[in-house]
Amino acid sequence: MRNKTKRLLTIRKLIESELISSQEELLFRLKELDVEATQSTLSRDLKFMKVAKIPHKEKGYIYVIPDNIQNEQREEKVSAIITDTILSIDFSGTMAIIKTLPGYATAVAALIDNENYFEILGTIAGDDTIFLAMREGVSRSELIDALVTVHPAIHMLYK
Repeated sequence: MRNKTKRLLTIRKLIESELISSQEELLFRLKELDVEATQSTLSRDLKFMKVAKIPHKEKGYIYVIPDNIQNEQREEKVSAIITDTILSIDFSGTMAIIKTLPGYATAVAALIDNENYFEILGTIAGDDTIFLAMREGVSRSELIDALVTVHPAIHMLYK
């Protein structure tokens, strides 16, 4: 197996199985597994793999591989992050306003966008607020029912 292929597979395995919060931590883990990489090579690899960082309650931010969010283990991590950070949802016309803990709105909006809900035209996120544009004709209860896949207790957060 080529070095790059081995390195990329090892990076994927580490990100999927551990809560990695920095390149330094990832480099250390790679070295422990006898996989050679420099910081600049690792940086290019992470960009190539489209690795992103999302907020985590205890570690600050952790690496995730967005194309693997459907993975059952990833869903559990993401669901826990969402459950802990969404504070409320309210409505004004065809606009839903979701409040999160400070610093989490962008990550939550990205996860909502990745679900490609029919009910949602798009989201705009700030630091702790998400503006969600609902499709014309979609009711508030239909939207909340759809968002249950992102946050199982979303009904309890509606004001």
